Amino acid sequence: MLTLTPAQALERNDRRWEPVPGGGITVFEENGPARVARHMHPVWKVVLPERGPAVAGPISGAGLLVPPQLAHTAAVTSAYTALFVDPWLLRPRQEVTVLDERAVRRMRAALGSGAALTELVTLVGPGPLLDPRVAHALDLAADLLPIEAIAAEVGLSPPRLRALARASVGIPLVRLRQWARLRAAVAQLGLPSVASAAATAGFADQAHLARTSRALLGRTPVSLAHHAKASPPPM
Repeated sequence: MLTLTPAQALERNDRRWEPVPGGGITVFEENGPARVARHMHPVWKVVLPERGPAVAGPISGAGLLVPPQLAHTAAVTSAYTALFVDPWLLRPRQEVTVLDERAVRRMRAALGSGAALTELVTLVGPGPLLDPRVAHALDLAADLLPIEAIAAEVGLSPPRLRALARASVGIPLVRLRQWARLRAAVAQLGLPSVASAAATAGFADQAHLARTSRALLGRTPVSLAHHAKASPPPM
């Protein structure tokens, strides 16, 4: 069982979305089962149910590690914790990794102690060493800056930056910027309306946010917003 401080404790049927200190990981917790439509996120996803299996397409296990850019459906039958991990932090792989009960317990304990990334690196290996310009560009993308401004900051043309980022990370920079905006919007779903969260994160309108959320998470913003608590945008 994940140990939380009183301020973090979830109420019945509550949901929580927030960054892990140190960057690179965002946590989503839900006190109930879930089933999500086919989607494809540009980051790693670790699914840690409290009980029962996690399912991604035809694969199930006590827990699952889903790689970036893999289209899949997903389901859990109990309360669960999901970690979303920046793609460049772990060694690339194409297939879903099944976690046994011991690995799930270790991951939950590591999250509680702030060592989740260390545990994941031990499990699958470290990501590639990034070109410093790409690393800086990824930090700026998380701050929702336009690609043209990012390219100017790192001393590259926009086309060269896009090509270098994709070669280094394996994922288009535009997809990573979509994810950064979506993370920021979900973190702001405690605002008065979903439209307010969409505008704050730089989406054209609420419909644009809804399309992005369904494509990257398999869920609508409304389904994520129930009892959502605003928190700083994940980095």
